[in-house]
Amino acid sequence: MAKRDFYEVLGVGKDAGESEIKKAYRKLAVQYHPDKNPGDKAAEEKFKEAAEAYEVLSNPDKKAKYDRYGHAAFDGSGGYGGGRGGMTMDDIFEQFGDVFGEGGNPFDAFFGRSSGGATSKGQKGTNLRIKVALTLEEIAAGVTKKIKVKKQVACDACSGSGAKDAGSVKTCTTCRGSGYVRQIKNTFLGQMQTTVTCPSCNGSGQMVTANCQKCKGDGRVYGEEALEIEIPAGVQEGMQLSMRGKGNAGLKGGPNGDLLISIEEIPHEELERDGMNLVYELYLNFADAALGTSVEVPTIEGRVKIKIPPGTQSGKLFRLKGKGLPAVQSYGRGDQLIQVNVWTPKKLTQDDKELLERMRDNPSFNPQPTKSDRGFFDKMKDFFK
Repeated sequence: MAKRDFYEVLGVGKDAGESEIKKAYRKLAVQYHPDKNPGDKAAEEKFKEAAEAYEVLSNPDKKAKYDRYGHAAFDGSGGYGGGRGGMTMDDIFEQFGDVFGEGGNPFDAFFGRSSGGATSKGQKGTNLRIKVALTLEEIAAGVTKKIKVKKQVACDACSGSGAKDAGSVKTCTTCRGSGYVRQIKNTFLGQMQTTVTCPSCNGSGQMVTANCQKCKGDGRVYGEEALEIEIPAGVQEGMQLSMRGKGNAGLKGGPNGDLLISIEEIPHEELERDGMNLVYELYLNFADAALGTSVEVPTIEGRVKIKIPPGTQSGKLFRLKGKGLPAVQSYGRGDQLIQVNVWTPKKLTQDDKELLERMRDNPSFNPQPTKSDRGFFDKMKDFFK
């Protein structure tokens, strides 16, 4: 099912400011929150849809890309949760809790929900950011990149628990192993009971009495992981891919962070990118432009021969259909544009000047030319090559 326009989802115009976008999201989040609509899958989908829209439109860089390319700027690239099925409720609460001000997510008070993953074990690891440089050829076809990432990994001595041994792990006496405790909060609706992460065990539900000697109780050590990154065809400079769970290891058995991959384009020696199209600057001498010729030009798939018809003017554009770049995660392919530039020689001998004087006086060189003197052009052709 195709995604709806994000502005339509939030019910705002494209000129909406940050405060208007935030206000619209808050309204939808309260309306469709799962705790307010238990068992209502349609409401849950609308809740996620609103969160995806807000994630993009609240970020100036992502908003600019979305305004230019639409969903194609992020689909499949991890730009907003990797699609509706990839964004969980915990992701939404973690990322957008601050939308509701200093009090945090209002559903903590309204519905007694844990804020900050009280039921999760340990603390989530941080995200990692890397850059991957691609050639135009790799962008055109898509590529799998093999890389090694230095990061925090789970300690192999304690399996990430941070404990010296199994006997060193005890159930937390504060939360009794649940990972959260109940508190009373004062809200504008009065006193509300909420659940928060246990301050004693940071949500793990366990206490360590003796630390692992290798990781000093952290549950993580510095290491390296070999990864394969699947990069789809048609990506652009600045796009971001995401690999869930491939970031730094979590604290004391917590979930891993994500790996965020920014795309960089390596400039091509002969071709220049213009969206999905490729542009090549073709330089011709005057004789070839006037008489016509056949030339080889580079494309992303190799060199091809094209015909230059007689009388080709400087600035003329030739189009090679379908020789450009594909769209990200969709059908269609751009073209290659060949722009003709007629080269004017800078250094001339006396004989050259005399020949050019004859050409200038010839009626064929009038801006409204009569019949070309073909024999004269044939004499000049070798000179201008």
